[in-house]
Amino acid sequence: MRIVEKITVAAVTVAGGVIVFCIKLIAYLISNSVALLSDALESIINIAASSIMFFTIYVSVKPPDESHQYGHQKIEEVSRLIEGILIVIASIFLLYTAYNRIFNPTELHSLDVAIITSIIAGGVNSGIAYRLLKESKIKSSPAFEGDAKHLFSDVLSSMAIWIGLGIVYFTGYIFIDSILAIGVSIFIMKMGLELIIKSSNYLIDPASKEADRKLREILEDHKHFFTEYHDLKTRRSGNMIFSEVHLVVNDNMTVKEAHDIADHLEEEIRHRLPEVNMIIHVEPESEKREAGKIKQSKTAKT
Repeated sequence: MRIVEKITVAAVTVAGGVIVFCIKLIAYLISNSVALLSDALESIINIAASSIMFFTIYVSVKPPDESHQYGHQKIEEVSRLIEGILIVIASIFLLYTAYNRIFNPTELHSLDVAIITSIIAGGVNSGIAYRLLKESKIKSSPAFEGDAKHLFSDVLSSMAIWIGLGIVYFTGYIFIDSILAIGVSIFIMKMGLELIIKSSNYLIDPASKEADRKLREILEDHKHFFTEYHDLKTRRSGNMIFSEVHLVVNDNMTVKEAHDIADHLEEEIRHRLPEVNMIIHVEPESEKREAGKIKQSKTAKT
């Protein structure tokens, strides 16, 4: 059900992007405003980004196979990276358009109707972005988060255009529209760069401090089953966290007893942290002691 929900949300986002683009295009045709045209063209990037998100969500929910034995979830980070790049491209385009508008003002028509039409498109965008951001937290989806921030950046640029055109409508000072648009373009660029940096970091499988903390809590709760644990490692890949730990058990414990303890721990971790895929290495106390002696010997020689 969770997989179906993710794909449904992604499909609705793509359809919503097409609707928003059509409304914004109507606003431009009504007013002949270059600012509203740039807003409409930015929606084309939104549609492309949402389509990429839909594809990556579709791929990410596929089960592991021969070629990708750990699953396909990391492709969501690729989606977030691409969306960050598209946001930066959109901000550069808006910056260029606003700059040119200062020196090449155009006659505008029916600004009141055009602004209202554009506000309707902004409302639809805000609703979609809010839903995506909410779903990104529930489902730990980087792709949803990237697209949500992309849409929010679109709403912010639209708001600047509404304010600018409103001022132009009442004062006739067309250059104010461009100044506001330049300011918002810089803000949007910052948002895109943050997404690029964040996704780039996740693409190199960073450790998860939160998962590490919770895993240590679980291990401490079950410490009466084993002697100690060490070398706990975590790495995040998309919405999954892969982890491993070395569990030291008593030498007199049978293989089955040690295996049952590892199974119990893995089941408990799956129950409390379903996003964590844990591998437990079991080793006897004597091996741990022997490794410690070898380490001490090497340290003494140096």
